[in-house]
Parts: sequence; C-alpha cells; structure tokens
Amino acid sequence: MSATPDRQVFHEHRNLLFSVAYRLLGTAADAEDVVQDAWIKWSAADRSQVADPKAYLTRIVSNLALELLRSTRYKRETYVGPWLPEPILTGGDASTIVTDAESVSMAMLVVLETLSPLERAVFVLKEVFDFSHAEIAEAVERSEAAVRQAAHRAREHVRARRPRFAADRSAQREAAERFFSAATGGDVNALMELLSPEVTLWTDGGGRVRQALRPVVGAVTVAAWFAAIGTVTYQGVEPADLEAELVEINGGPGIVFSGPGRVIATLTFDFDADGRITTIHNVANPDKLQAVAEGTAYGIGTR
Repeated sequence: MSATPDRQVFHEHRNLLFSVAYRLLGTAADAEDVVQDAWIKWSAADRSQVADPKAYLTRIVSNLALELLRSTRYKRETYVGPWLPEPILTGGDASTIVTDAESVSMAMLVVLETLSPLERAVFVLKEVFDFSHAEIAEAVERSEAAVRQAAHRAREHVRARRPRFAADRSAQREAAERFFSAATGGDVNALMELLSPEVTLWTDGGGRVRQALRPVVGAVTVAAWFAAIGTVTYQGVEPADLEAELVEINGGPGIVFSGPGRVIATLTFDFDADGRITTIHNVANPDKLQAVAEGTAYGIGTR
C-alpha cells in the first residue's frame, strides 16, 4: 500500500524532527516519543491550512519537547551522580558537517542541560537549525523580543562553558584509536600521553550500577582507572568476556563496551587544540544504553 501524501511529508521531515527533539531533550527515547506524538498531532490537524509543513512540524516538536523538559527537570535534579545525555550511534558519514556533529556532542548536550528550557529551545533552533527569531517566537509561543533576549543569554552561557577547539576530526579519531588500544591493553604510559593533565572523567550510572558519583580528575587517576579495565571484573563481566568496539557516537569517535548479550557502557571524548583528551563521558546507566544496544545509527543533520 502506497504512503499517503501527508505521511510522505511527515516522513521527509522525520530525521530533522528527531534531530531537533534529541538536541532539546538529550535522550533518544524521549525524542522518539515526541516525534511520534508530533505524528499524531499532524494526522489530526487541518493540513490544508498549513503553508509550510517543515515549520509547522518543527513548532509541534519544539512545544512538545519544551513541555517534557519542564516536567523532567525535577527528575534530573534528584538524579544519583552526574546526569549525562543518552548516547546515540551516528552515521559515520564523511560528509557530516562538523558543526552538526559539534552540536550533538555529549559535551555540548551537557552544557545545554544547564540552560533553562526556553533558552535551550531558542539556542538549538537559532544556532543549530538557523531559524529566524520570528520563526522561533512562533514555535515557542513567545514574543520576538523575549526570544532575542533568551538567544543572547543562551549564546553567552554556552560560549563561556563550551570553548571551541580546532582539533580536526581525523586527529580526534586517531587519538581515540590510540586510547582504545592503550585502555584495552592496560598501557598506563600510553594513556598518560593521550590525556590532558587536567582531564576529567564523568561517569553516569544513575544509581543503577556502581560508578563514581563525582568527577574523576587528573591524568594519573584517569589513566589508572582505564588501565584496570582489562584486569578486573567490570559490572559483573569478567575481563575475558568484555568486548570493546570503536564506533561513532554523537558525531565523534567513541567506544562501546559489551558483555555477553548486553551493552554495559559507552565512552565519548572531548579534545583540546592539540588533540589531547580533556574530558571523557562514560555512560553506564542501563536505562540509557537501549538506543546503542539496538544498533540504530541516527542521522544528525540540521537541514
């Protein structure tokens, strides 16, 4: 049975809608729910009155995501240990625009989490998806003046917390490959060479699995943490049964650790201008590993 024109229009924009929702929410499961709810609203709407389906659908998704953000804020404030976004596998397409990858990186999503829901929505729609202030005002149901103010606050906030470095993608991948070899081989000295002296490891177990409840800081401590992976039982998995794979996560190089029949953790990295690792995000909360376990690679494009 052929798809109806309305279903085709929605399908055309589905990747974009997921991209918006995921950047707004930081979880793939919630983003998928929002896209599904948008489909229900789209199906029920008088589409003959819709002049621009892309803008209309983006407005629906933005509003649904804003509602959800406000309702989940309390949960995140009472979360056990550091809260990190839900990682997703991404396409690995060489043509992926660097700014698209940067805007969906774990580090950027962590910064976006510190914005108010409105600031986050405005920042994502303006800086990432290049919507005009007028379009955003309509999408978030605020005045254009309020949107401009929120955009300014959000931009300054992100700029202060998210310095941009020039380490290119090939240098990042090479560093991640070397880290992968050193960590799986237990080579502390090789790890030390790759890590910035002030490197910070953030671990998210969500109270479900045992992880550090505070950031682990410093090259010596972080190197020792990873060098031990191949020698000790990790989350109930013996070293001989632990598998590691280098993949693309959230637009950059990452590592997936698996045990028999399950994904047990992901690692992603942040780099300085010299290609040294400055931050490692380790997600081990099993509730946040479903998207990776399913093996779906998501598009993260913004057009």
